[in-house]
Amino acid sequence: MAQHKEGKSLDPAEKIPEHLPILPLFDVVLFPKMVMPLIVMQEESIRLIDEAMSSDRLVGTIASRNPKPQGEYTAGDLYEVGTSAVILKMAKTEENNAQLLLQGIGRFTVQEYTETEPYLKARISTIQPEEYKNKEIEAIMANLVNQYEKVVSMSSALPQEMTAMARSLEEPGILADMVTSTINSNTREKQEVLKIFDVKERLKKVTQLVNYQIDILEIGSKIQTQVKGGMEKQQREYYLRQQLKAIQEELGEIDETSGEIEDYRAKIEGKNLPEEAKKEAERELKRLSRMHPSSAEYSVALSYLDWMVSLPWHETTQDHLDLERAEKILDTDHYGLEKAKKRILEYLAVLKLNPDIKGPILCFVGPPGTGKTSLGHSIARALGRKFNRISLGGIRDEAEIRGHRRTYVGALPGRIIQGIRRAGTKNPVFMLDEIDKVGTDFRGDPSSALLEVLDPEQNYSFADHYLDVPFDLSRVMFITTANMLDTIPPALLDRMEVLRLSGYTEEEKIKIATRYLVPRQRSAHGLKADNIKITDGALKKIISGYTQEAGLRNLEREIANICRGVASKIAKGETDSVGVGVNDIKEYLGPVRFSFDEIKKRVATPGVVMGLAWTQAGGDILFIEATAMKGKGNLTLTGQLGDIMKESASAALSYIRSNAKILKIEENYFDTHDIHVHVPAGAVPKDGPSAGVTLLTAIASLLSDRPTSKDLAMTGEITLRGQVMPIGGVKEKVLAAHRAGIKTIVMPKLNQKDMEEVPEKVKAEIEFHFVDKMRDVLKIALNL
Repeated sequence: MAQHKEGKSLDPAEKIPEHLPILPLFDVVLFPKMVMPLIVMQEESIRLIDEAMSSDRLVGTIASRNPKPQGEYTAGDLYEVGTSAVILKMAKTEENNAQLLLQGIGRFTVQEYTETEPYLKARISTIQPEEYKNKEIEAIMANLVNQYEKVVSMSSALPQEMTAMARSLEEPGILADMVTSTINSNTREKQEVLKIFDVKERLKKVTQLVNYQIDILEIGSKIQTQVKGGMEKQQREYYLRQQLKAIQEELGEIDETSGEIEDYRAKIEGKNLPEEAKKEAERELKRLSRMHPSSAEYSVALSYLDWMVSLPWHETTQDHLDLERAEKILDTDHYGLEKAKKRILEYLAVLKLNPDIKGPILCFVGPPGTGKTSLGHSIARALGRKFNRISLGGIRDEAEIRGHRRTYVGALPGRIIQGIRRAGTKNPVFMLDEIDKVGTDFRGDPSSALLEVLDPEQNYSFADHYLDVPFDLSRVMFITTANMLDTIPPALLDRMEVLRLSGYTEEEKIKIATRYLVPRQRSAHGLKADNIKITDGALKKIISGYTQEAGLRNLEREIANICRGVASKIAKGETDSVGVGVNDIKEYLGPVRFSFDEIKKRVATPGVVMGLAWTQAGGDILFIEATAMKGKGNLTLTGQLGDIMKESASAALSYIRSNAKILKIEENYFDTHDIHVHVPAGAVPKDGPSAGVTLLTAIASLLSDRPTSKDLAMTGEITLRGQVMPIGGVKEKVLAAHRAGIKTIVMPKLNQKDMEEVPEKVKAEIEFHFVDKMRDVLKIALNL
C-alpha cells in the first residue's frame, strides 16, 4: 500500500451538510449504520475521496441503475435516494486505486445536482429517522428475526453470529437495514427498501424479501438432495477430466475440445445471427461444452452448430438492375419465350423502384425441351444472383422439404435449407423442377410442405424441422417448372404465377438449332466450325422427318448423331470438312421416321377424321375411326378411352340419331346396325372432352359415306343440342397441326381470342374456321 489514512466515526449528533460530493455505487447499496468495504477505480471518484479525506470525510453514496460502470456516467444514471457516509479508512494501492471502509449515517434525497465537474455534487435533504414501536411493529420484528434465523441456518455465506446480532437490535429501522444489507437480494430490491422512510412499511418489505430468500434456499436444498447421488458420479468424472487436462497441459498437448468450442463461440458472435437463432445456437453450444467428445450426442450437436454458423442469415448478392443488360442476356441465352422474358424484366423494373419487394413465385409450364430449366439459369445471370436447382420428381417424404428432427440418426435440414447454404446467399434464384411430379404416401405430403415455402406471406419465417428456428425465404426468387397443371394441388397452384411455354414452330427450331444446338454439339464432339456445316434445309428435314415433339431435345440428339458421324470420318482421316445437306441426312440418321403425307392419306376413307389433342409433350394429331356392322344399335368404343371421352362419343351418337332426317340418314338404320368407334395407339390412355367434334364428324362421315379433306383437322367439345364448346391447349394444338402440314382447322368460336398466342407465320399458313354449332362443322367437313 502506498498510503494509509484513518479517521474516527462521525458523531450522529454532528450535522450533515446541505451539499455533499456524490460517490456512485455499482451493484451495491449502503444502508445507515452499516459498515462496508469498497474499492474505487474511477479517476473522478478518487479525486472526490482525496478532497473528502482532507476535509470532513463526508460523502453521499447513491446506487447506479447500471450494475457495472460503463465509461462516463451522468446524474440521470443514479437513483434519487442515497445514504450519507463517513470514510473510516482509506488506503491507496500502487495502481492508484482506493480501498475504503465506509460507514452509513443516514438517508437523504437529492434536491438538485449543483456540480458535475470534476465530480458530482448535490444539494440534499436529510431524512430524519422516526424510530417508534408498538405491538404490531414488535410482532413484525420478532417474525423477521425468526425468518432471518432460517436464512442464516440454510445459507453457507452468512455466519451464525448474525443471528445474535439481529436479536440484539432494538431499533426497528436499523434491524430492517441490517437484514436487507446481508441477504442475497439484488440492487433494485435493496434500493426499494432504502427509499421506504416509514419504519413499519420498511419492515414489511424486508419480511417479504426474507420469505422469498427462504423459498429459494428451500428449493435449492431440495434439488441438492435429489441430485446428490448423480452428482457424486459426475464429480468423479469431472475430477478425472481435470486431472487428464492437467496431464495434457504438462505434456504440451492441446485440448482440441475446448479450442473447438471457443471457435464456435467466436463464429456465433461474428455471424450476427437473428435473436432466436443465436439463443438456440448458444444453448446447443452450452450443451456441447458439457459433453464428452466420445458421446454420440457430441457429433449431433457439432453438426447442428455447423449448419447454424454456415447459413447465410444476412448475406445477399447485389441485384443488377440494368434492364438493358438483363434483356440482352435473356435474348442471348434464349430465342423466343417473349412472355417469360417480359415478366422478368417487369420484376426487375419494380425491384429498381422498390428494393423491398418480395420475390415472385413463378411457374413455367410447358412440354419437355422448351427451355424451362435453362431459362432459370438465364434469369439468375441477368439478376446477378446465385442459382440453385432441386428436382422434386418422385419426392414422397415431407422431410425432404422441411428436414428431419434432430432426434433421428443422421438427421439433416430439408432440401430448401441445403440449397440456401450451397448458394451462400439468402436471395438466390431457386428452381423447384418438376413440381407436378411430387408424390404422396404414408411419410407425408411434400406439396403441403411447399405451401409455406411458396407463400410470400408465410415464407419470411420458414421453419425447418432440423434448425427449429425461423429462416427468412422472402428474398428468394422461386421458380417452379411443370409439364402439366392437373396434378398440382389447387392450393399450391394458387400461390404461383403460371407462365406457359408452348412448343416451337419449325422456323423457330431452325433458328435455335443454328444459334445454340449445332455450336454446342459441335464443341461437345471436338469439332470446329470449318469441320461441319449443316444447312437449313437439312435441319428442316431433321425436324419434320426424324422428330415429332414440341421441344428441342430429340432435335439436339439427332444433331449429336450427325456430329458423331462427322467426327468419326475426320478421326479416320477420310476428310477435313463435311457439309450436311438434305440428301445426306439418311446416311447419318437412317430412313425417315415420320411422314405426315402418308399418315394423312388415312382420312381418304369415310369414317376416319383427324383431330387435335393436347399431351404433356405438347400438341399432337389424333385419328378417330368409325365403322358399322349388322346389329341392334349398340355403340362399341375401343382405344383405351377415358370416361369423359366415352361420354362424348355417346353424346355424338345421340345427336346424330336425333337429327337423322336432317343428315339424310335412314331412321331405322340404328335399329339394324352397331357402331364401333376406335382411336388408334391403343396402348396410350386418352381422355378429355375436346375430341367431341371429331367423334361426331367421324360417325357422320361413316353414315353419309363422305370422307373429309386430308388437310383438315378439328377440335372442340359438343353438347347434346349440337353446341360447340371451348377447349384448352389451343396454341399447342395449332402448332401440332402446323408440324403435320395441316392447312385447315375447325375449332370453337369461343377460342378465337386464344389465337393471339399463335405465331403470325403459323396463322398465315393455316385457314381457321371458328364455329359454335355442329351443323357448321358438318357443312365444312362433309358438305352436309
